[in-house]
Amino acid sequence: MTQSQSRSPRPASWHPDQPEREGLWIFTGLRDFIDNIANTSPARLALTAFSLVILLFTGLLSLPAASAAGVVTPLHEAMFTAASAVCVTGLTVVSTATHWTFFGQLVILVGIFVGGLGTLTLASLLALMVSKRLGVRGKLIAQEAMNNAGRLGEVGTLLRIVITTSVVIEGALALALIPRFMILGENFWQSVWHGVFYSISAFNNAGFTPHSDGIVPYETDLWILIPLMLGVFLGSLGFPVVMVLQQNGLNWRKWNLHTKLTIQVSFILLAAGTFLWALMEWDNARTIAHMNLADKIIHSLFASVMTRSGGFNLVDQNHMESTTMLLTDALMFAGGGSASTAGGIKVTTIAVMFLAITAEARGDADVKVYGRTIPQGTMRVAISVIVAGATLVSVSSFLLLQISGATLDRVLFETISAFATVGLSTNLSAELPPSGVYVLTALMFMGRVGTVTLAAALALRQRSQLYHYPEERPIIG
Repeated sequence: MTQSQSRSPRPASWHPDQPEREGLWIFTGLRDFIDNIANTSPARLALTAFSLVILLFTGLLSLPAASAAGVVTPLHEAMFTAASAVCVTGLTVVSTATHWTFFGQLVILVGIFVGGLGTLTLASLLALMVSKRLGVRGKLIAQEAMNNAGRLGEVGTLLRIVITTSVVIEGALALALIPRFMILGENFWQSVWHGVFYSISAFNNAGFTPHSDGIVPYETDLWILIPLMLGVFLGSLGFPVVMVLQQNGLNWRKWNLHTKLTIQVSFILLAAGTFLWALMEWDNARTIAHMNLADKIIHSLFASVMTRSGGFNLVDQNHMESTTMLLTDALMFAGGGSASTAGGIKVTTIAVMFLAITAEARGDADVKVYGRTIPQGTMRVAISVIVAGATLVSVSSFLLLQISGATLDRVLFETISAFATVGLSTNLSAELPPSGVYVLTALMFMGRVGTVTLAAALALRQRSQLYHYPEERPIIG
């Protein structure tokens, strides 16, 4: 009898490596799915990546281990907190300090760090992790996330620079804050935790605080306030601007147009916000009227920095004057720089629209600034961003007015804060029923992803038009 004859025949249905093949099939299917999305619509990949990350952190925050009470956190509260962390907003429906355990706070902190990298960066990283490579389309995604800050072959390096820059800046902020918390009486590990938490929350413009009373107890402590303001301001500039500053320093002539506009408009809004906030709140007995001159200036500067997306606050937002709340609404809607951890319609959008209005008033055919002409397509995108943002805020405000029955000023404030991923609150979020919480959750998601990316992701197909109709001008104005 030969060796082959001594073996009994195996059943046709018997596959010893079937579980392995099934596991590989699932992974291959996921890889093909991600590759297909990346090749057909980078915007959809960005949307998919952000959605998956939020769902993952929602599941983690729902665990009993994340709750101080040791029970499952309701879905609307867990999802809202996860979205607020990943979208680097800072709005809360439960107290970060008392509701969550150390594990829960750690999940929130990791969500802030991951979300701060941005939607397109996350999308390119997802494609890289699943496919083990960045194809041409994947590199285009990452290059778009960096505002075309480098050549196509350098995209992998750019992604590493983004992550490294985040870690280095956050580490420097933490090293500045940790000694101060120790001096104030906290033990070493508690000081380390609070320093790391505030540094990541500040640079990513999140506004989460591990203290139950926030940073109000430190309202005159410059050792804490200055690092927070620096972190928020640097984060609001955006990674493309930070990379240009790393390469060229303060040499204005070597800056690209995006960097020039971002920094110039950011400082204009910072100065105007500081002056106007101080002017409106100077004699308000419920906020800063009782303070000395130096403390009033500090509060005004801090408020101006934080309203643009930081989310930390030193005064109760309900105690501000109505005019100050309207000013805050405007600054929150403006937001920070493109491809940054800040939200809003972005300062370059404001700059482009202002330049277009100026050119129209002068009768210029082109929109020009710093020796460059801004393309018509860029102005179309700017108009789309503003109109889409205003529409989302209007529709969400209408829904929340119906759901909550709150006053218009509180609803509008909370809605803009959610859309612009700021995190300043009149405490309306915590008072809303689950339906209202889901409205704000969706608004934070859409605000962080961005109206342009959202529209491109929802489009059924990319249209290529091969013809052009005759032009005819309607009457405008």
